Amino acid sequence: MLEAQDVFPFGTASHVLTRTEELLLGLTDDAPPYGGAGQPLDVVHFDIAFQPKEFAPPVGVYEGEYLRLEWQQMDFRQPFYHRNADVDELSYQIAGFRTLMTELGTVELEPGDYSLIPRGVAHDNYGRQESHLLFYIPAPVQLLPPVLRTSEPRIPPFPGWEQAPKLEFTTDCLGGPGHPPVSISPVDERQLLEQVDNETARLEVVRGDRQSTGTTWLYRGDDVVLGHCHQPDDDGRHYIRHLDADEVQYQISGQRTLVTQRGALTLEPGDFVRIPVGVAFASIHAEPSAHIRLASRRPLPQVAPGCKKGQVISPLEIERLRNDCRPRVTPERGADD
Repeated sequence: MLEAQDVFPFGTASHVLTRTEELLLGLTDDAPPYGGAGQPLDVVHFDIAFQPKEFAPPVGVYEGEYLRLEWQQMDFRQPFYHRNADVDELSYQIAGFRTLMTELGTVELEPGDYSLIPRGVAHDNYGRQESHLLFYIPAPVQLLPPVLRTSEPRIPPFPGWEQAPKLEFTTDCLGGPGHPPVSISPVDERQLLEQVDNETARLEVVRGDRQSTGTTWLYRGDDVVLGHCHQPDDDGRHYIRHLDADEVQYQISGQRTLVTQRGALTLEPGDFVRIPVGVAFASIHAEPSAHIRLASRRPLPQVAPGCKKGQVISPLEIERLRNDCRPRVTPERGADD
């Protein structure tokens, strides 16, 4: 069993140790639960299936002084334009379709798309039975992979659009709860959308690479990296320990068992989990699995209620999970069979 110890932003070679798994996880008879340190992992879950409801603001999942992660679903148009004074606003499209309208152009977002709205750019959303994640990260945030597509000038921005009075909100302090807008004013929507003709910058859409195995890092800030991880299977024999960063994971597809020093649990699509700094973890799954990885050097407390917690797992259960990952060999048929 190996453990790779790494440091933010994970661009240098890890320090790799040989480990005895039962000792690492505190599974011996004389070891206290979870090594006697901290609480078991806590999972937050939001259903993938759309649930009809009236307009509601995004729901906070994790929120710190320097970073906020939210979940939102929409079947409506946002009732105002919004500018962030201090952060870049990233999003991941979970399900459904969403039109993102800005003064840098309009773009259609579909499941699997990642996008970034630069600090100070006004934006509005029109969602159709969709859900997405929002990441508010101090600017500037660097885009790492090649761009899939960009926004474009478009009036009307979507079928049925009609110009009507709109408001523009500007927020600071991550725009979080308890921080009202610093300004609210009427805005000429057509004039705002036509601003794209005076701009060279465009919104840029990227996707995780399903053809490669492992993590594709997509965005990097001073204290945050965000990536997309895709694995066809994993026997969980290589643990990771971040020495200076928490990691939040969001399960996109597939099912996997996350094994950590704070307990083990099964993750399904719609699950969030935060792995604290210094806690070793590995994943076990026999079928393809994809999840988002968000690593932060700044504390990122959970603000949404949890639904399940990590449990102590036995060595026999870990071995059973690994056996499921091994290829099943079909005996060759003999000539006389």
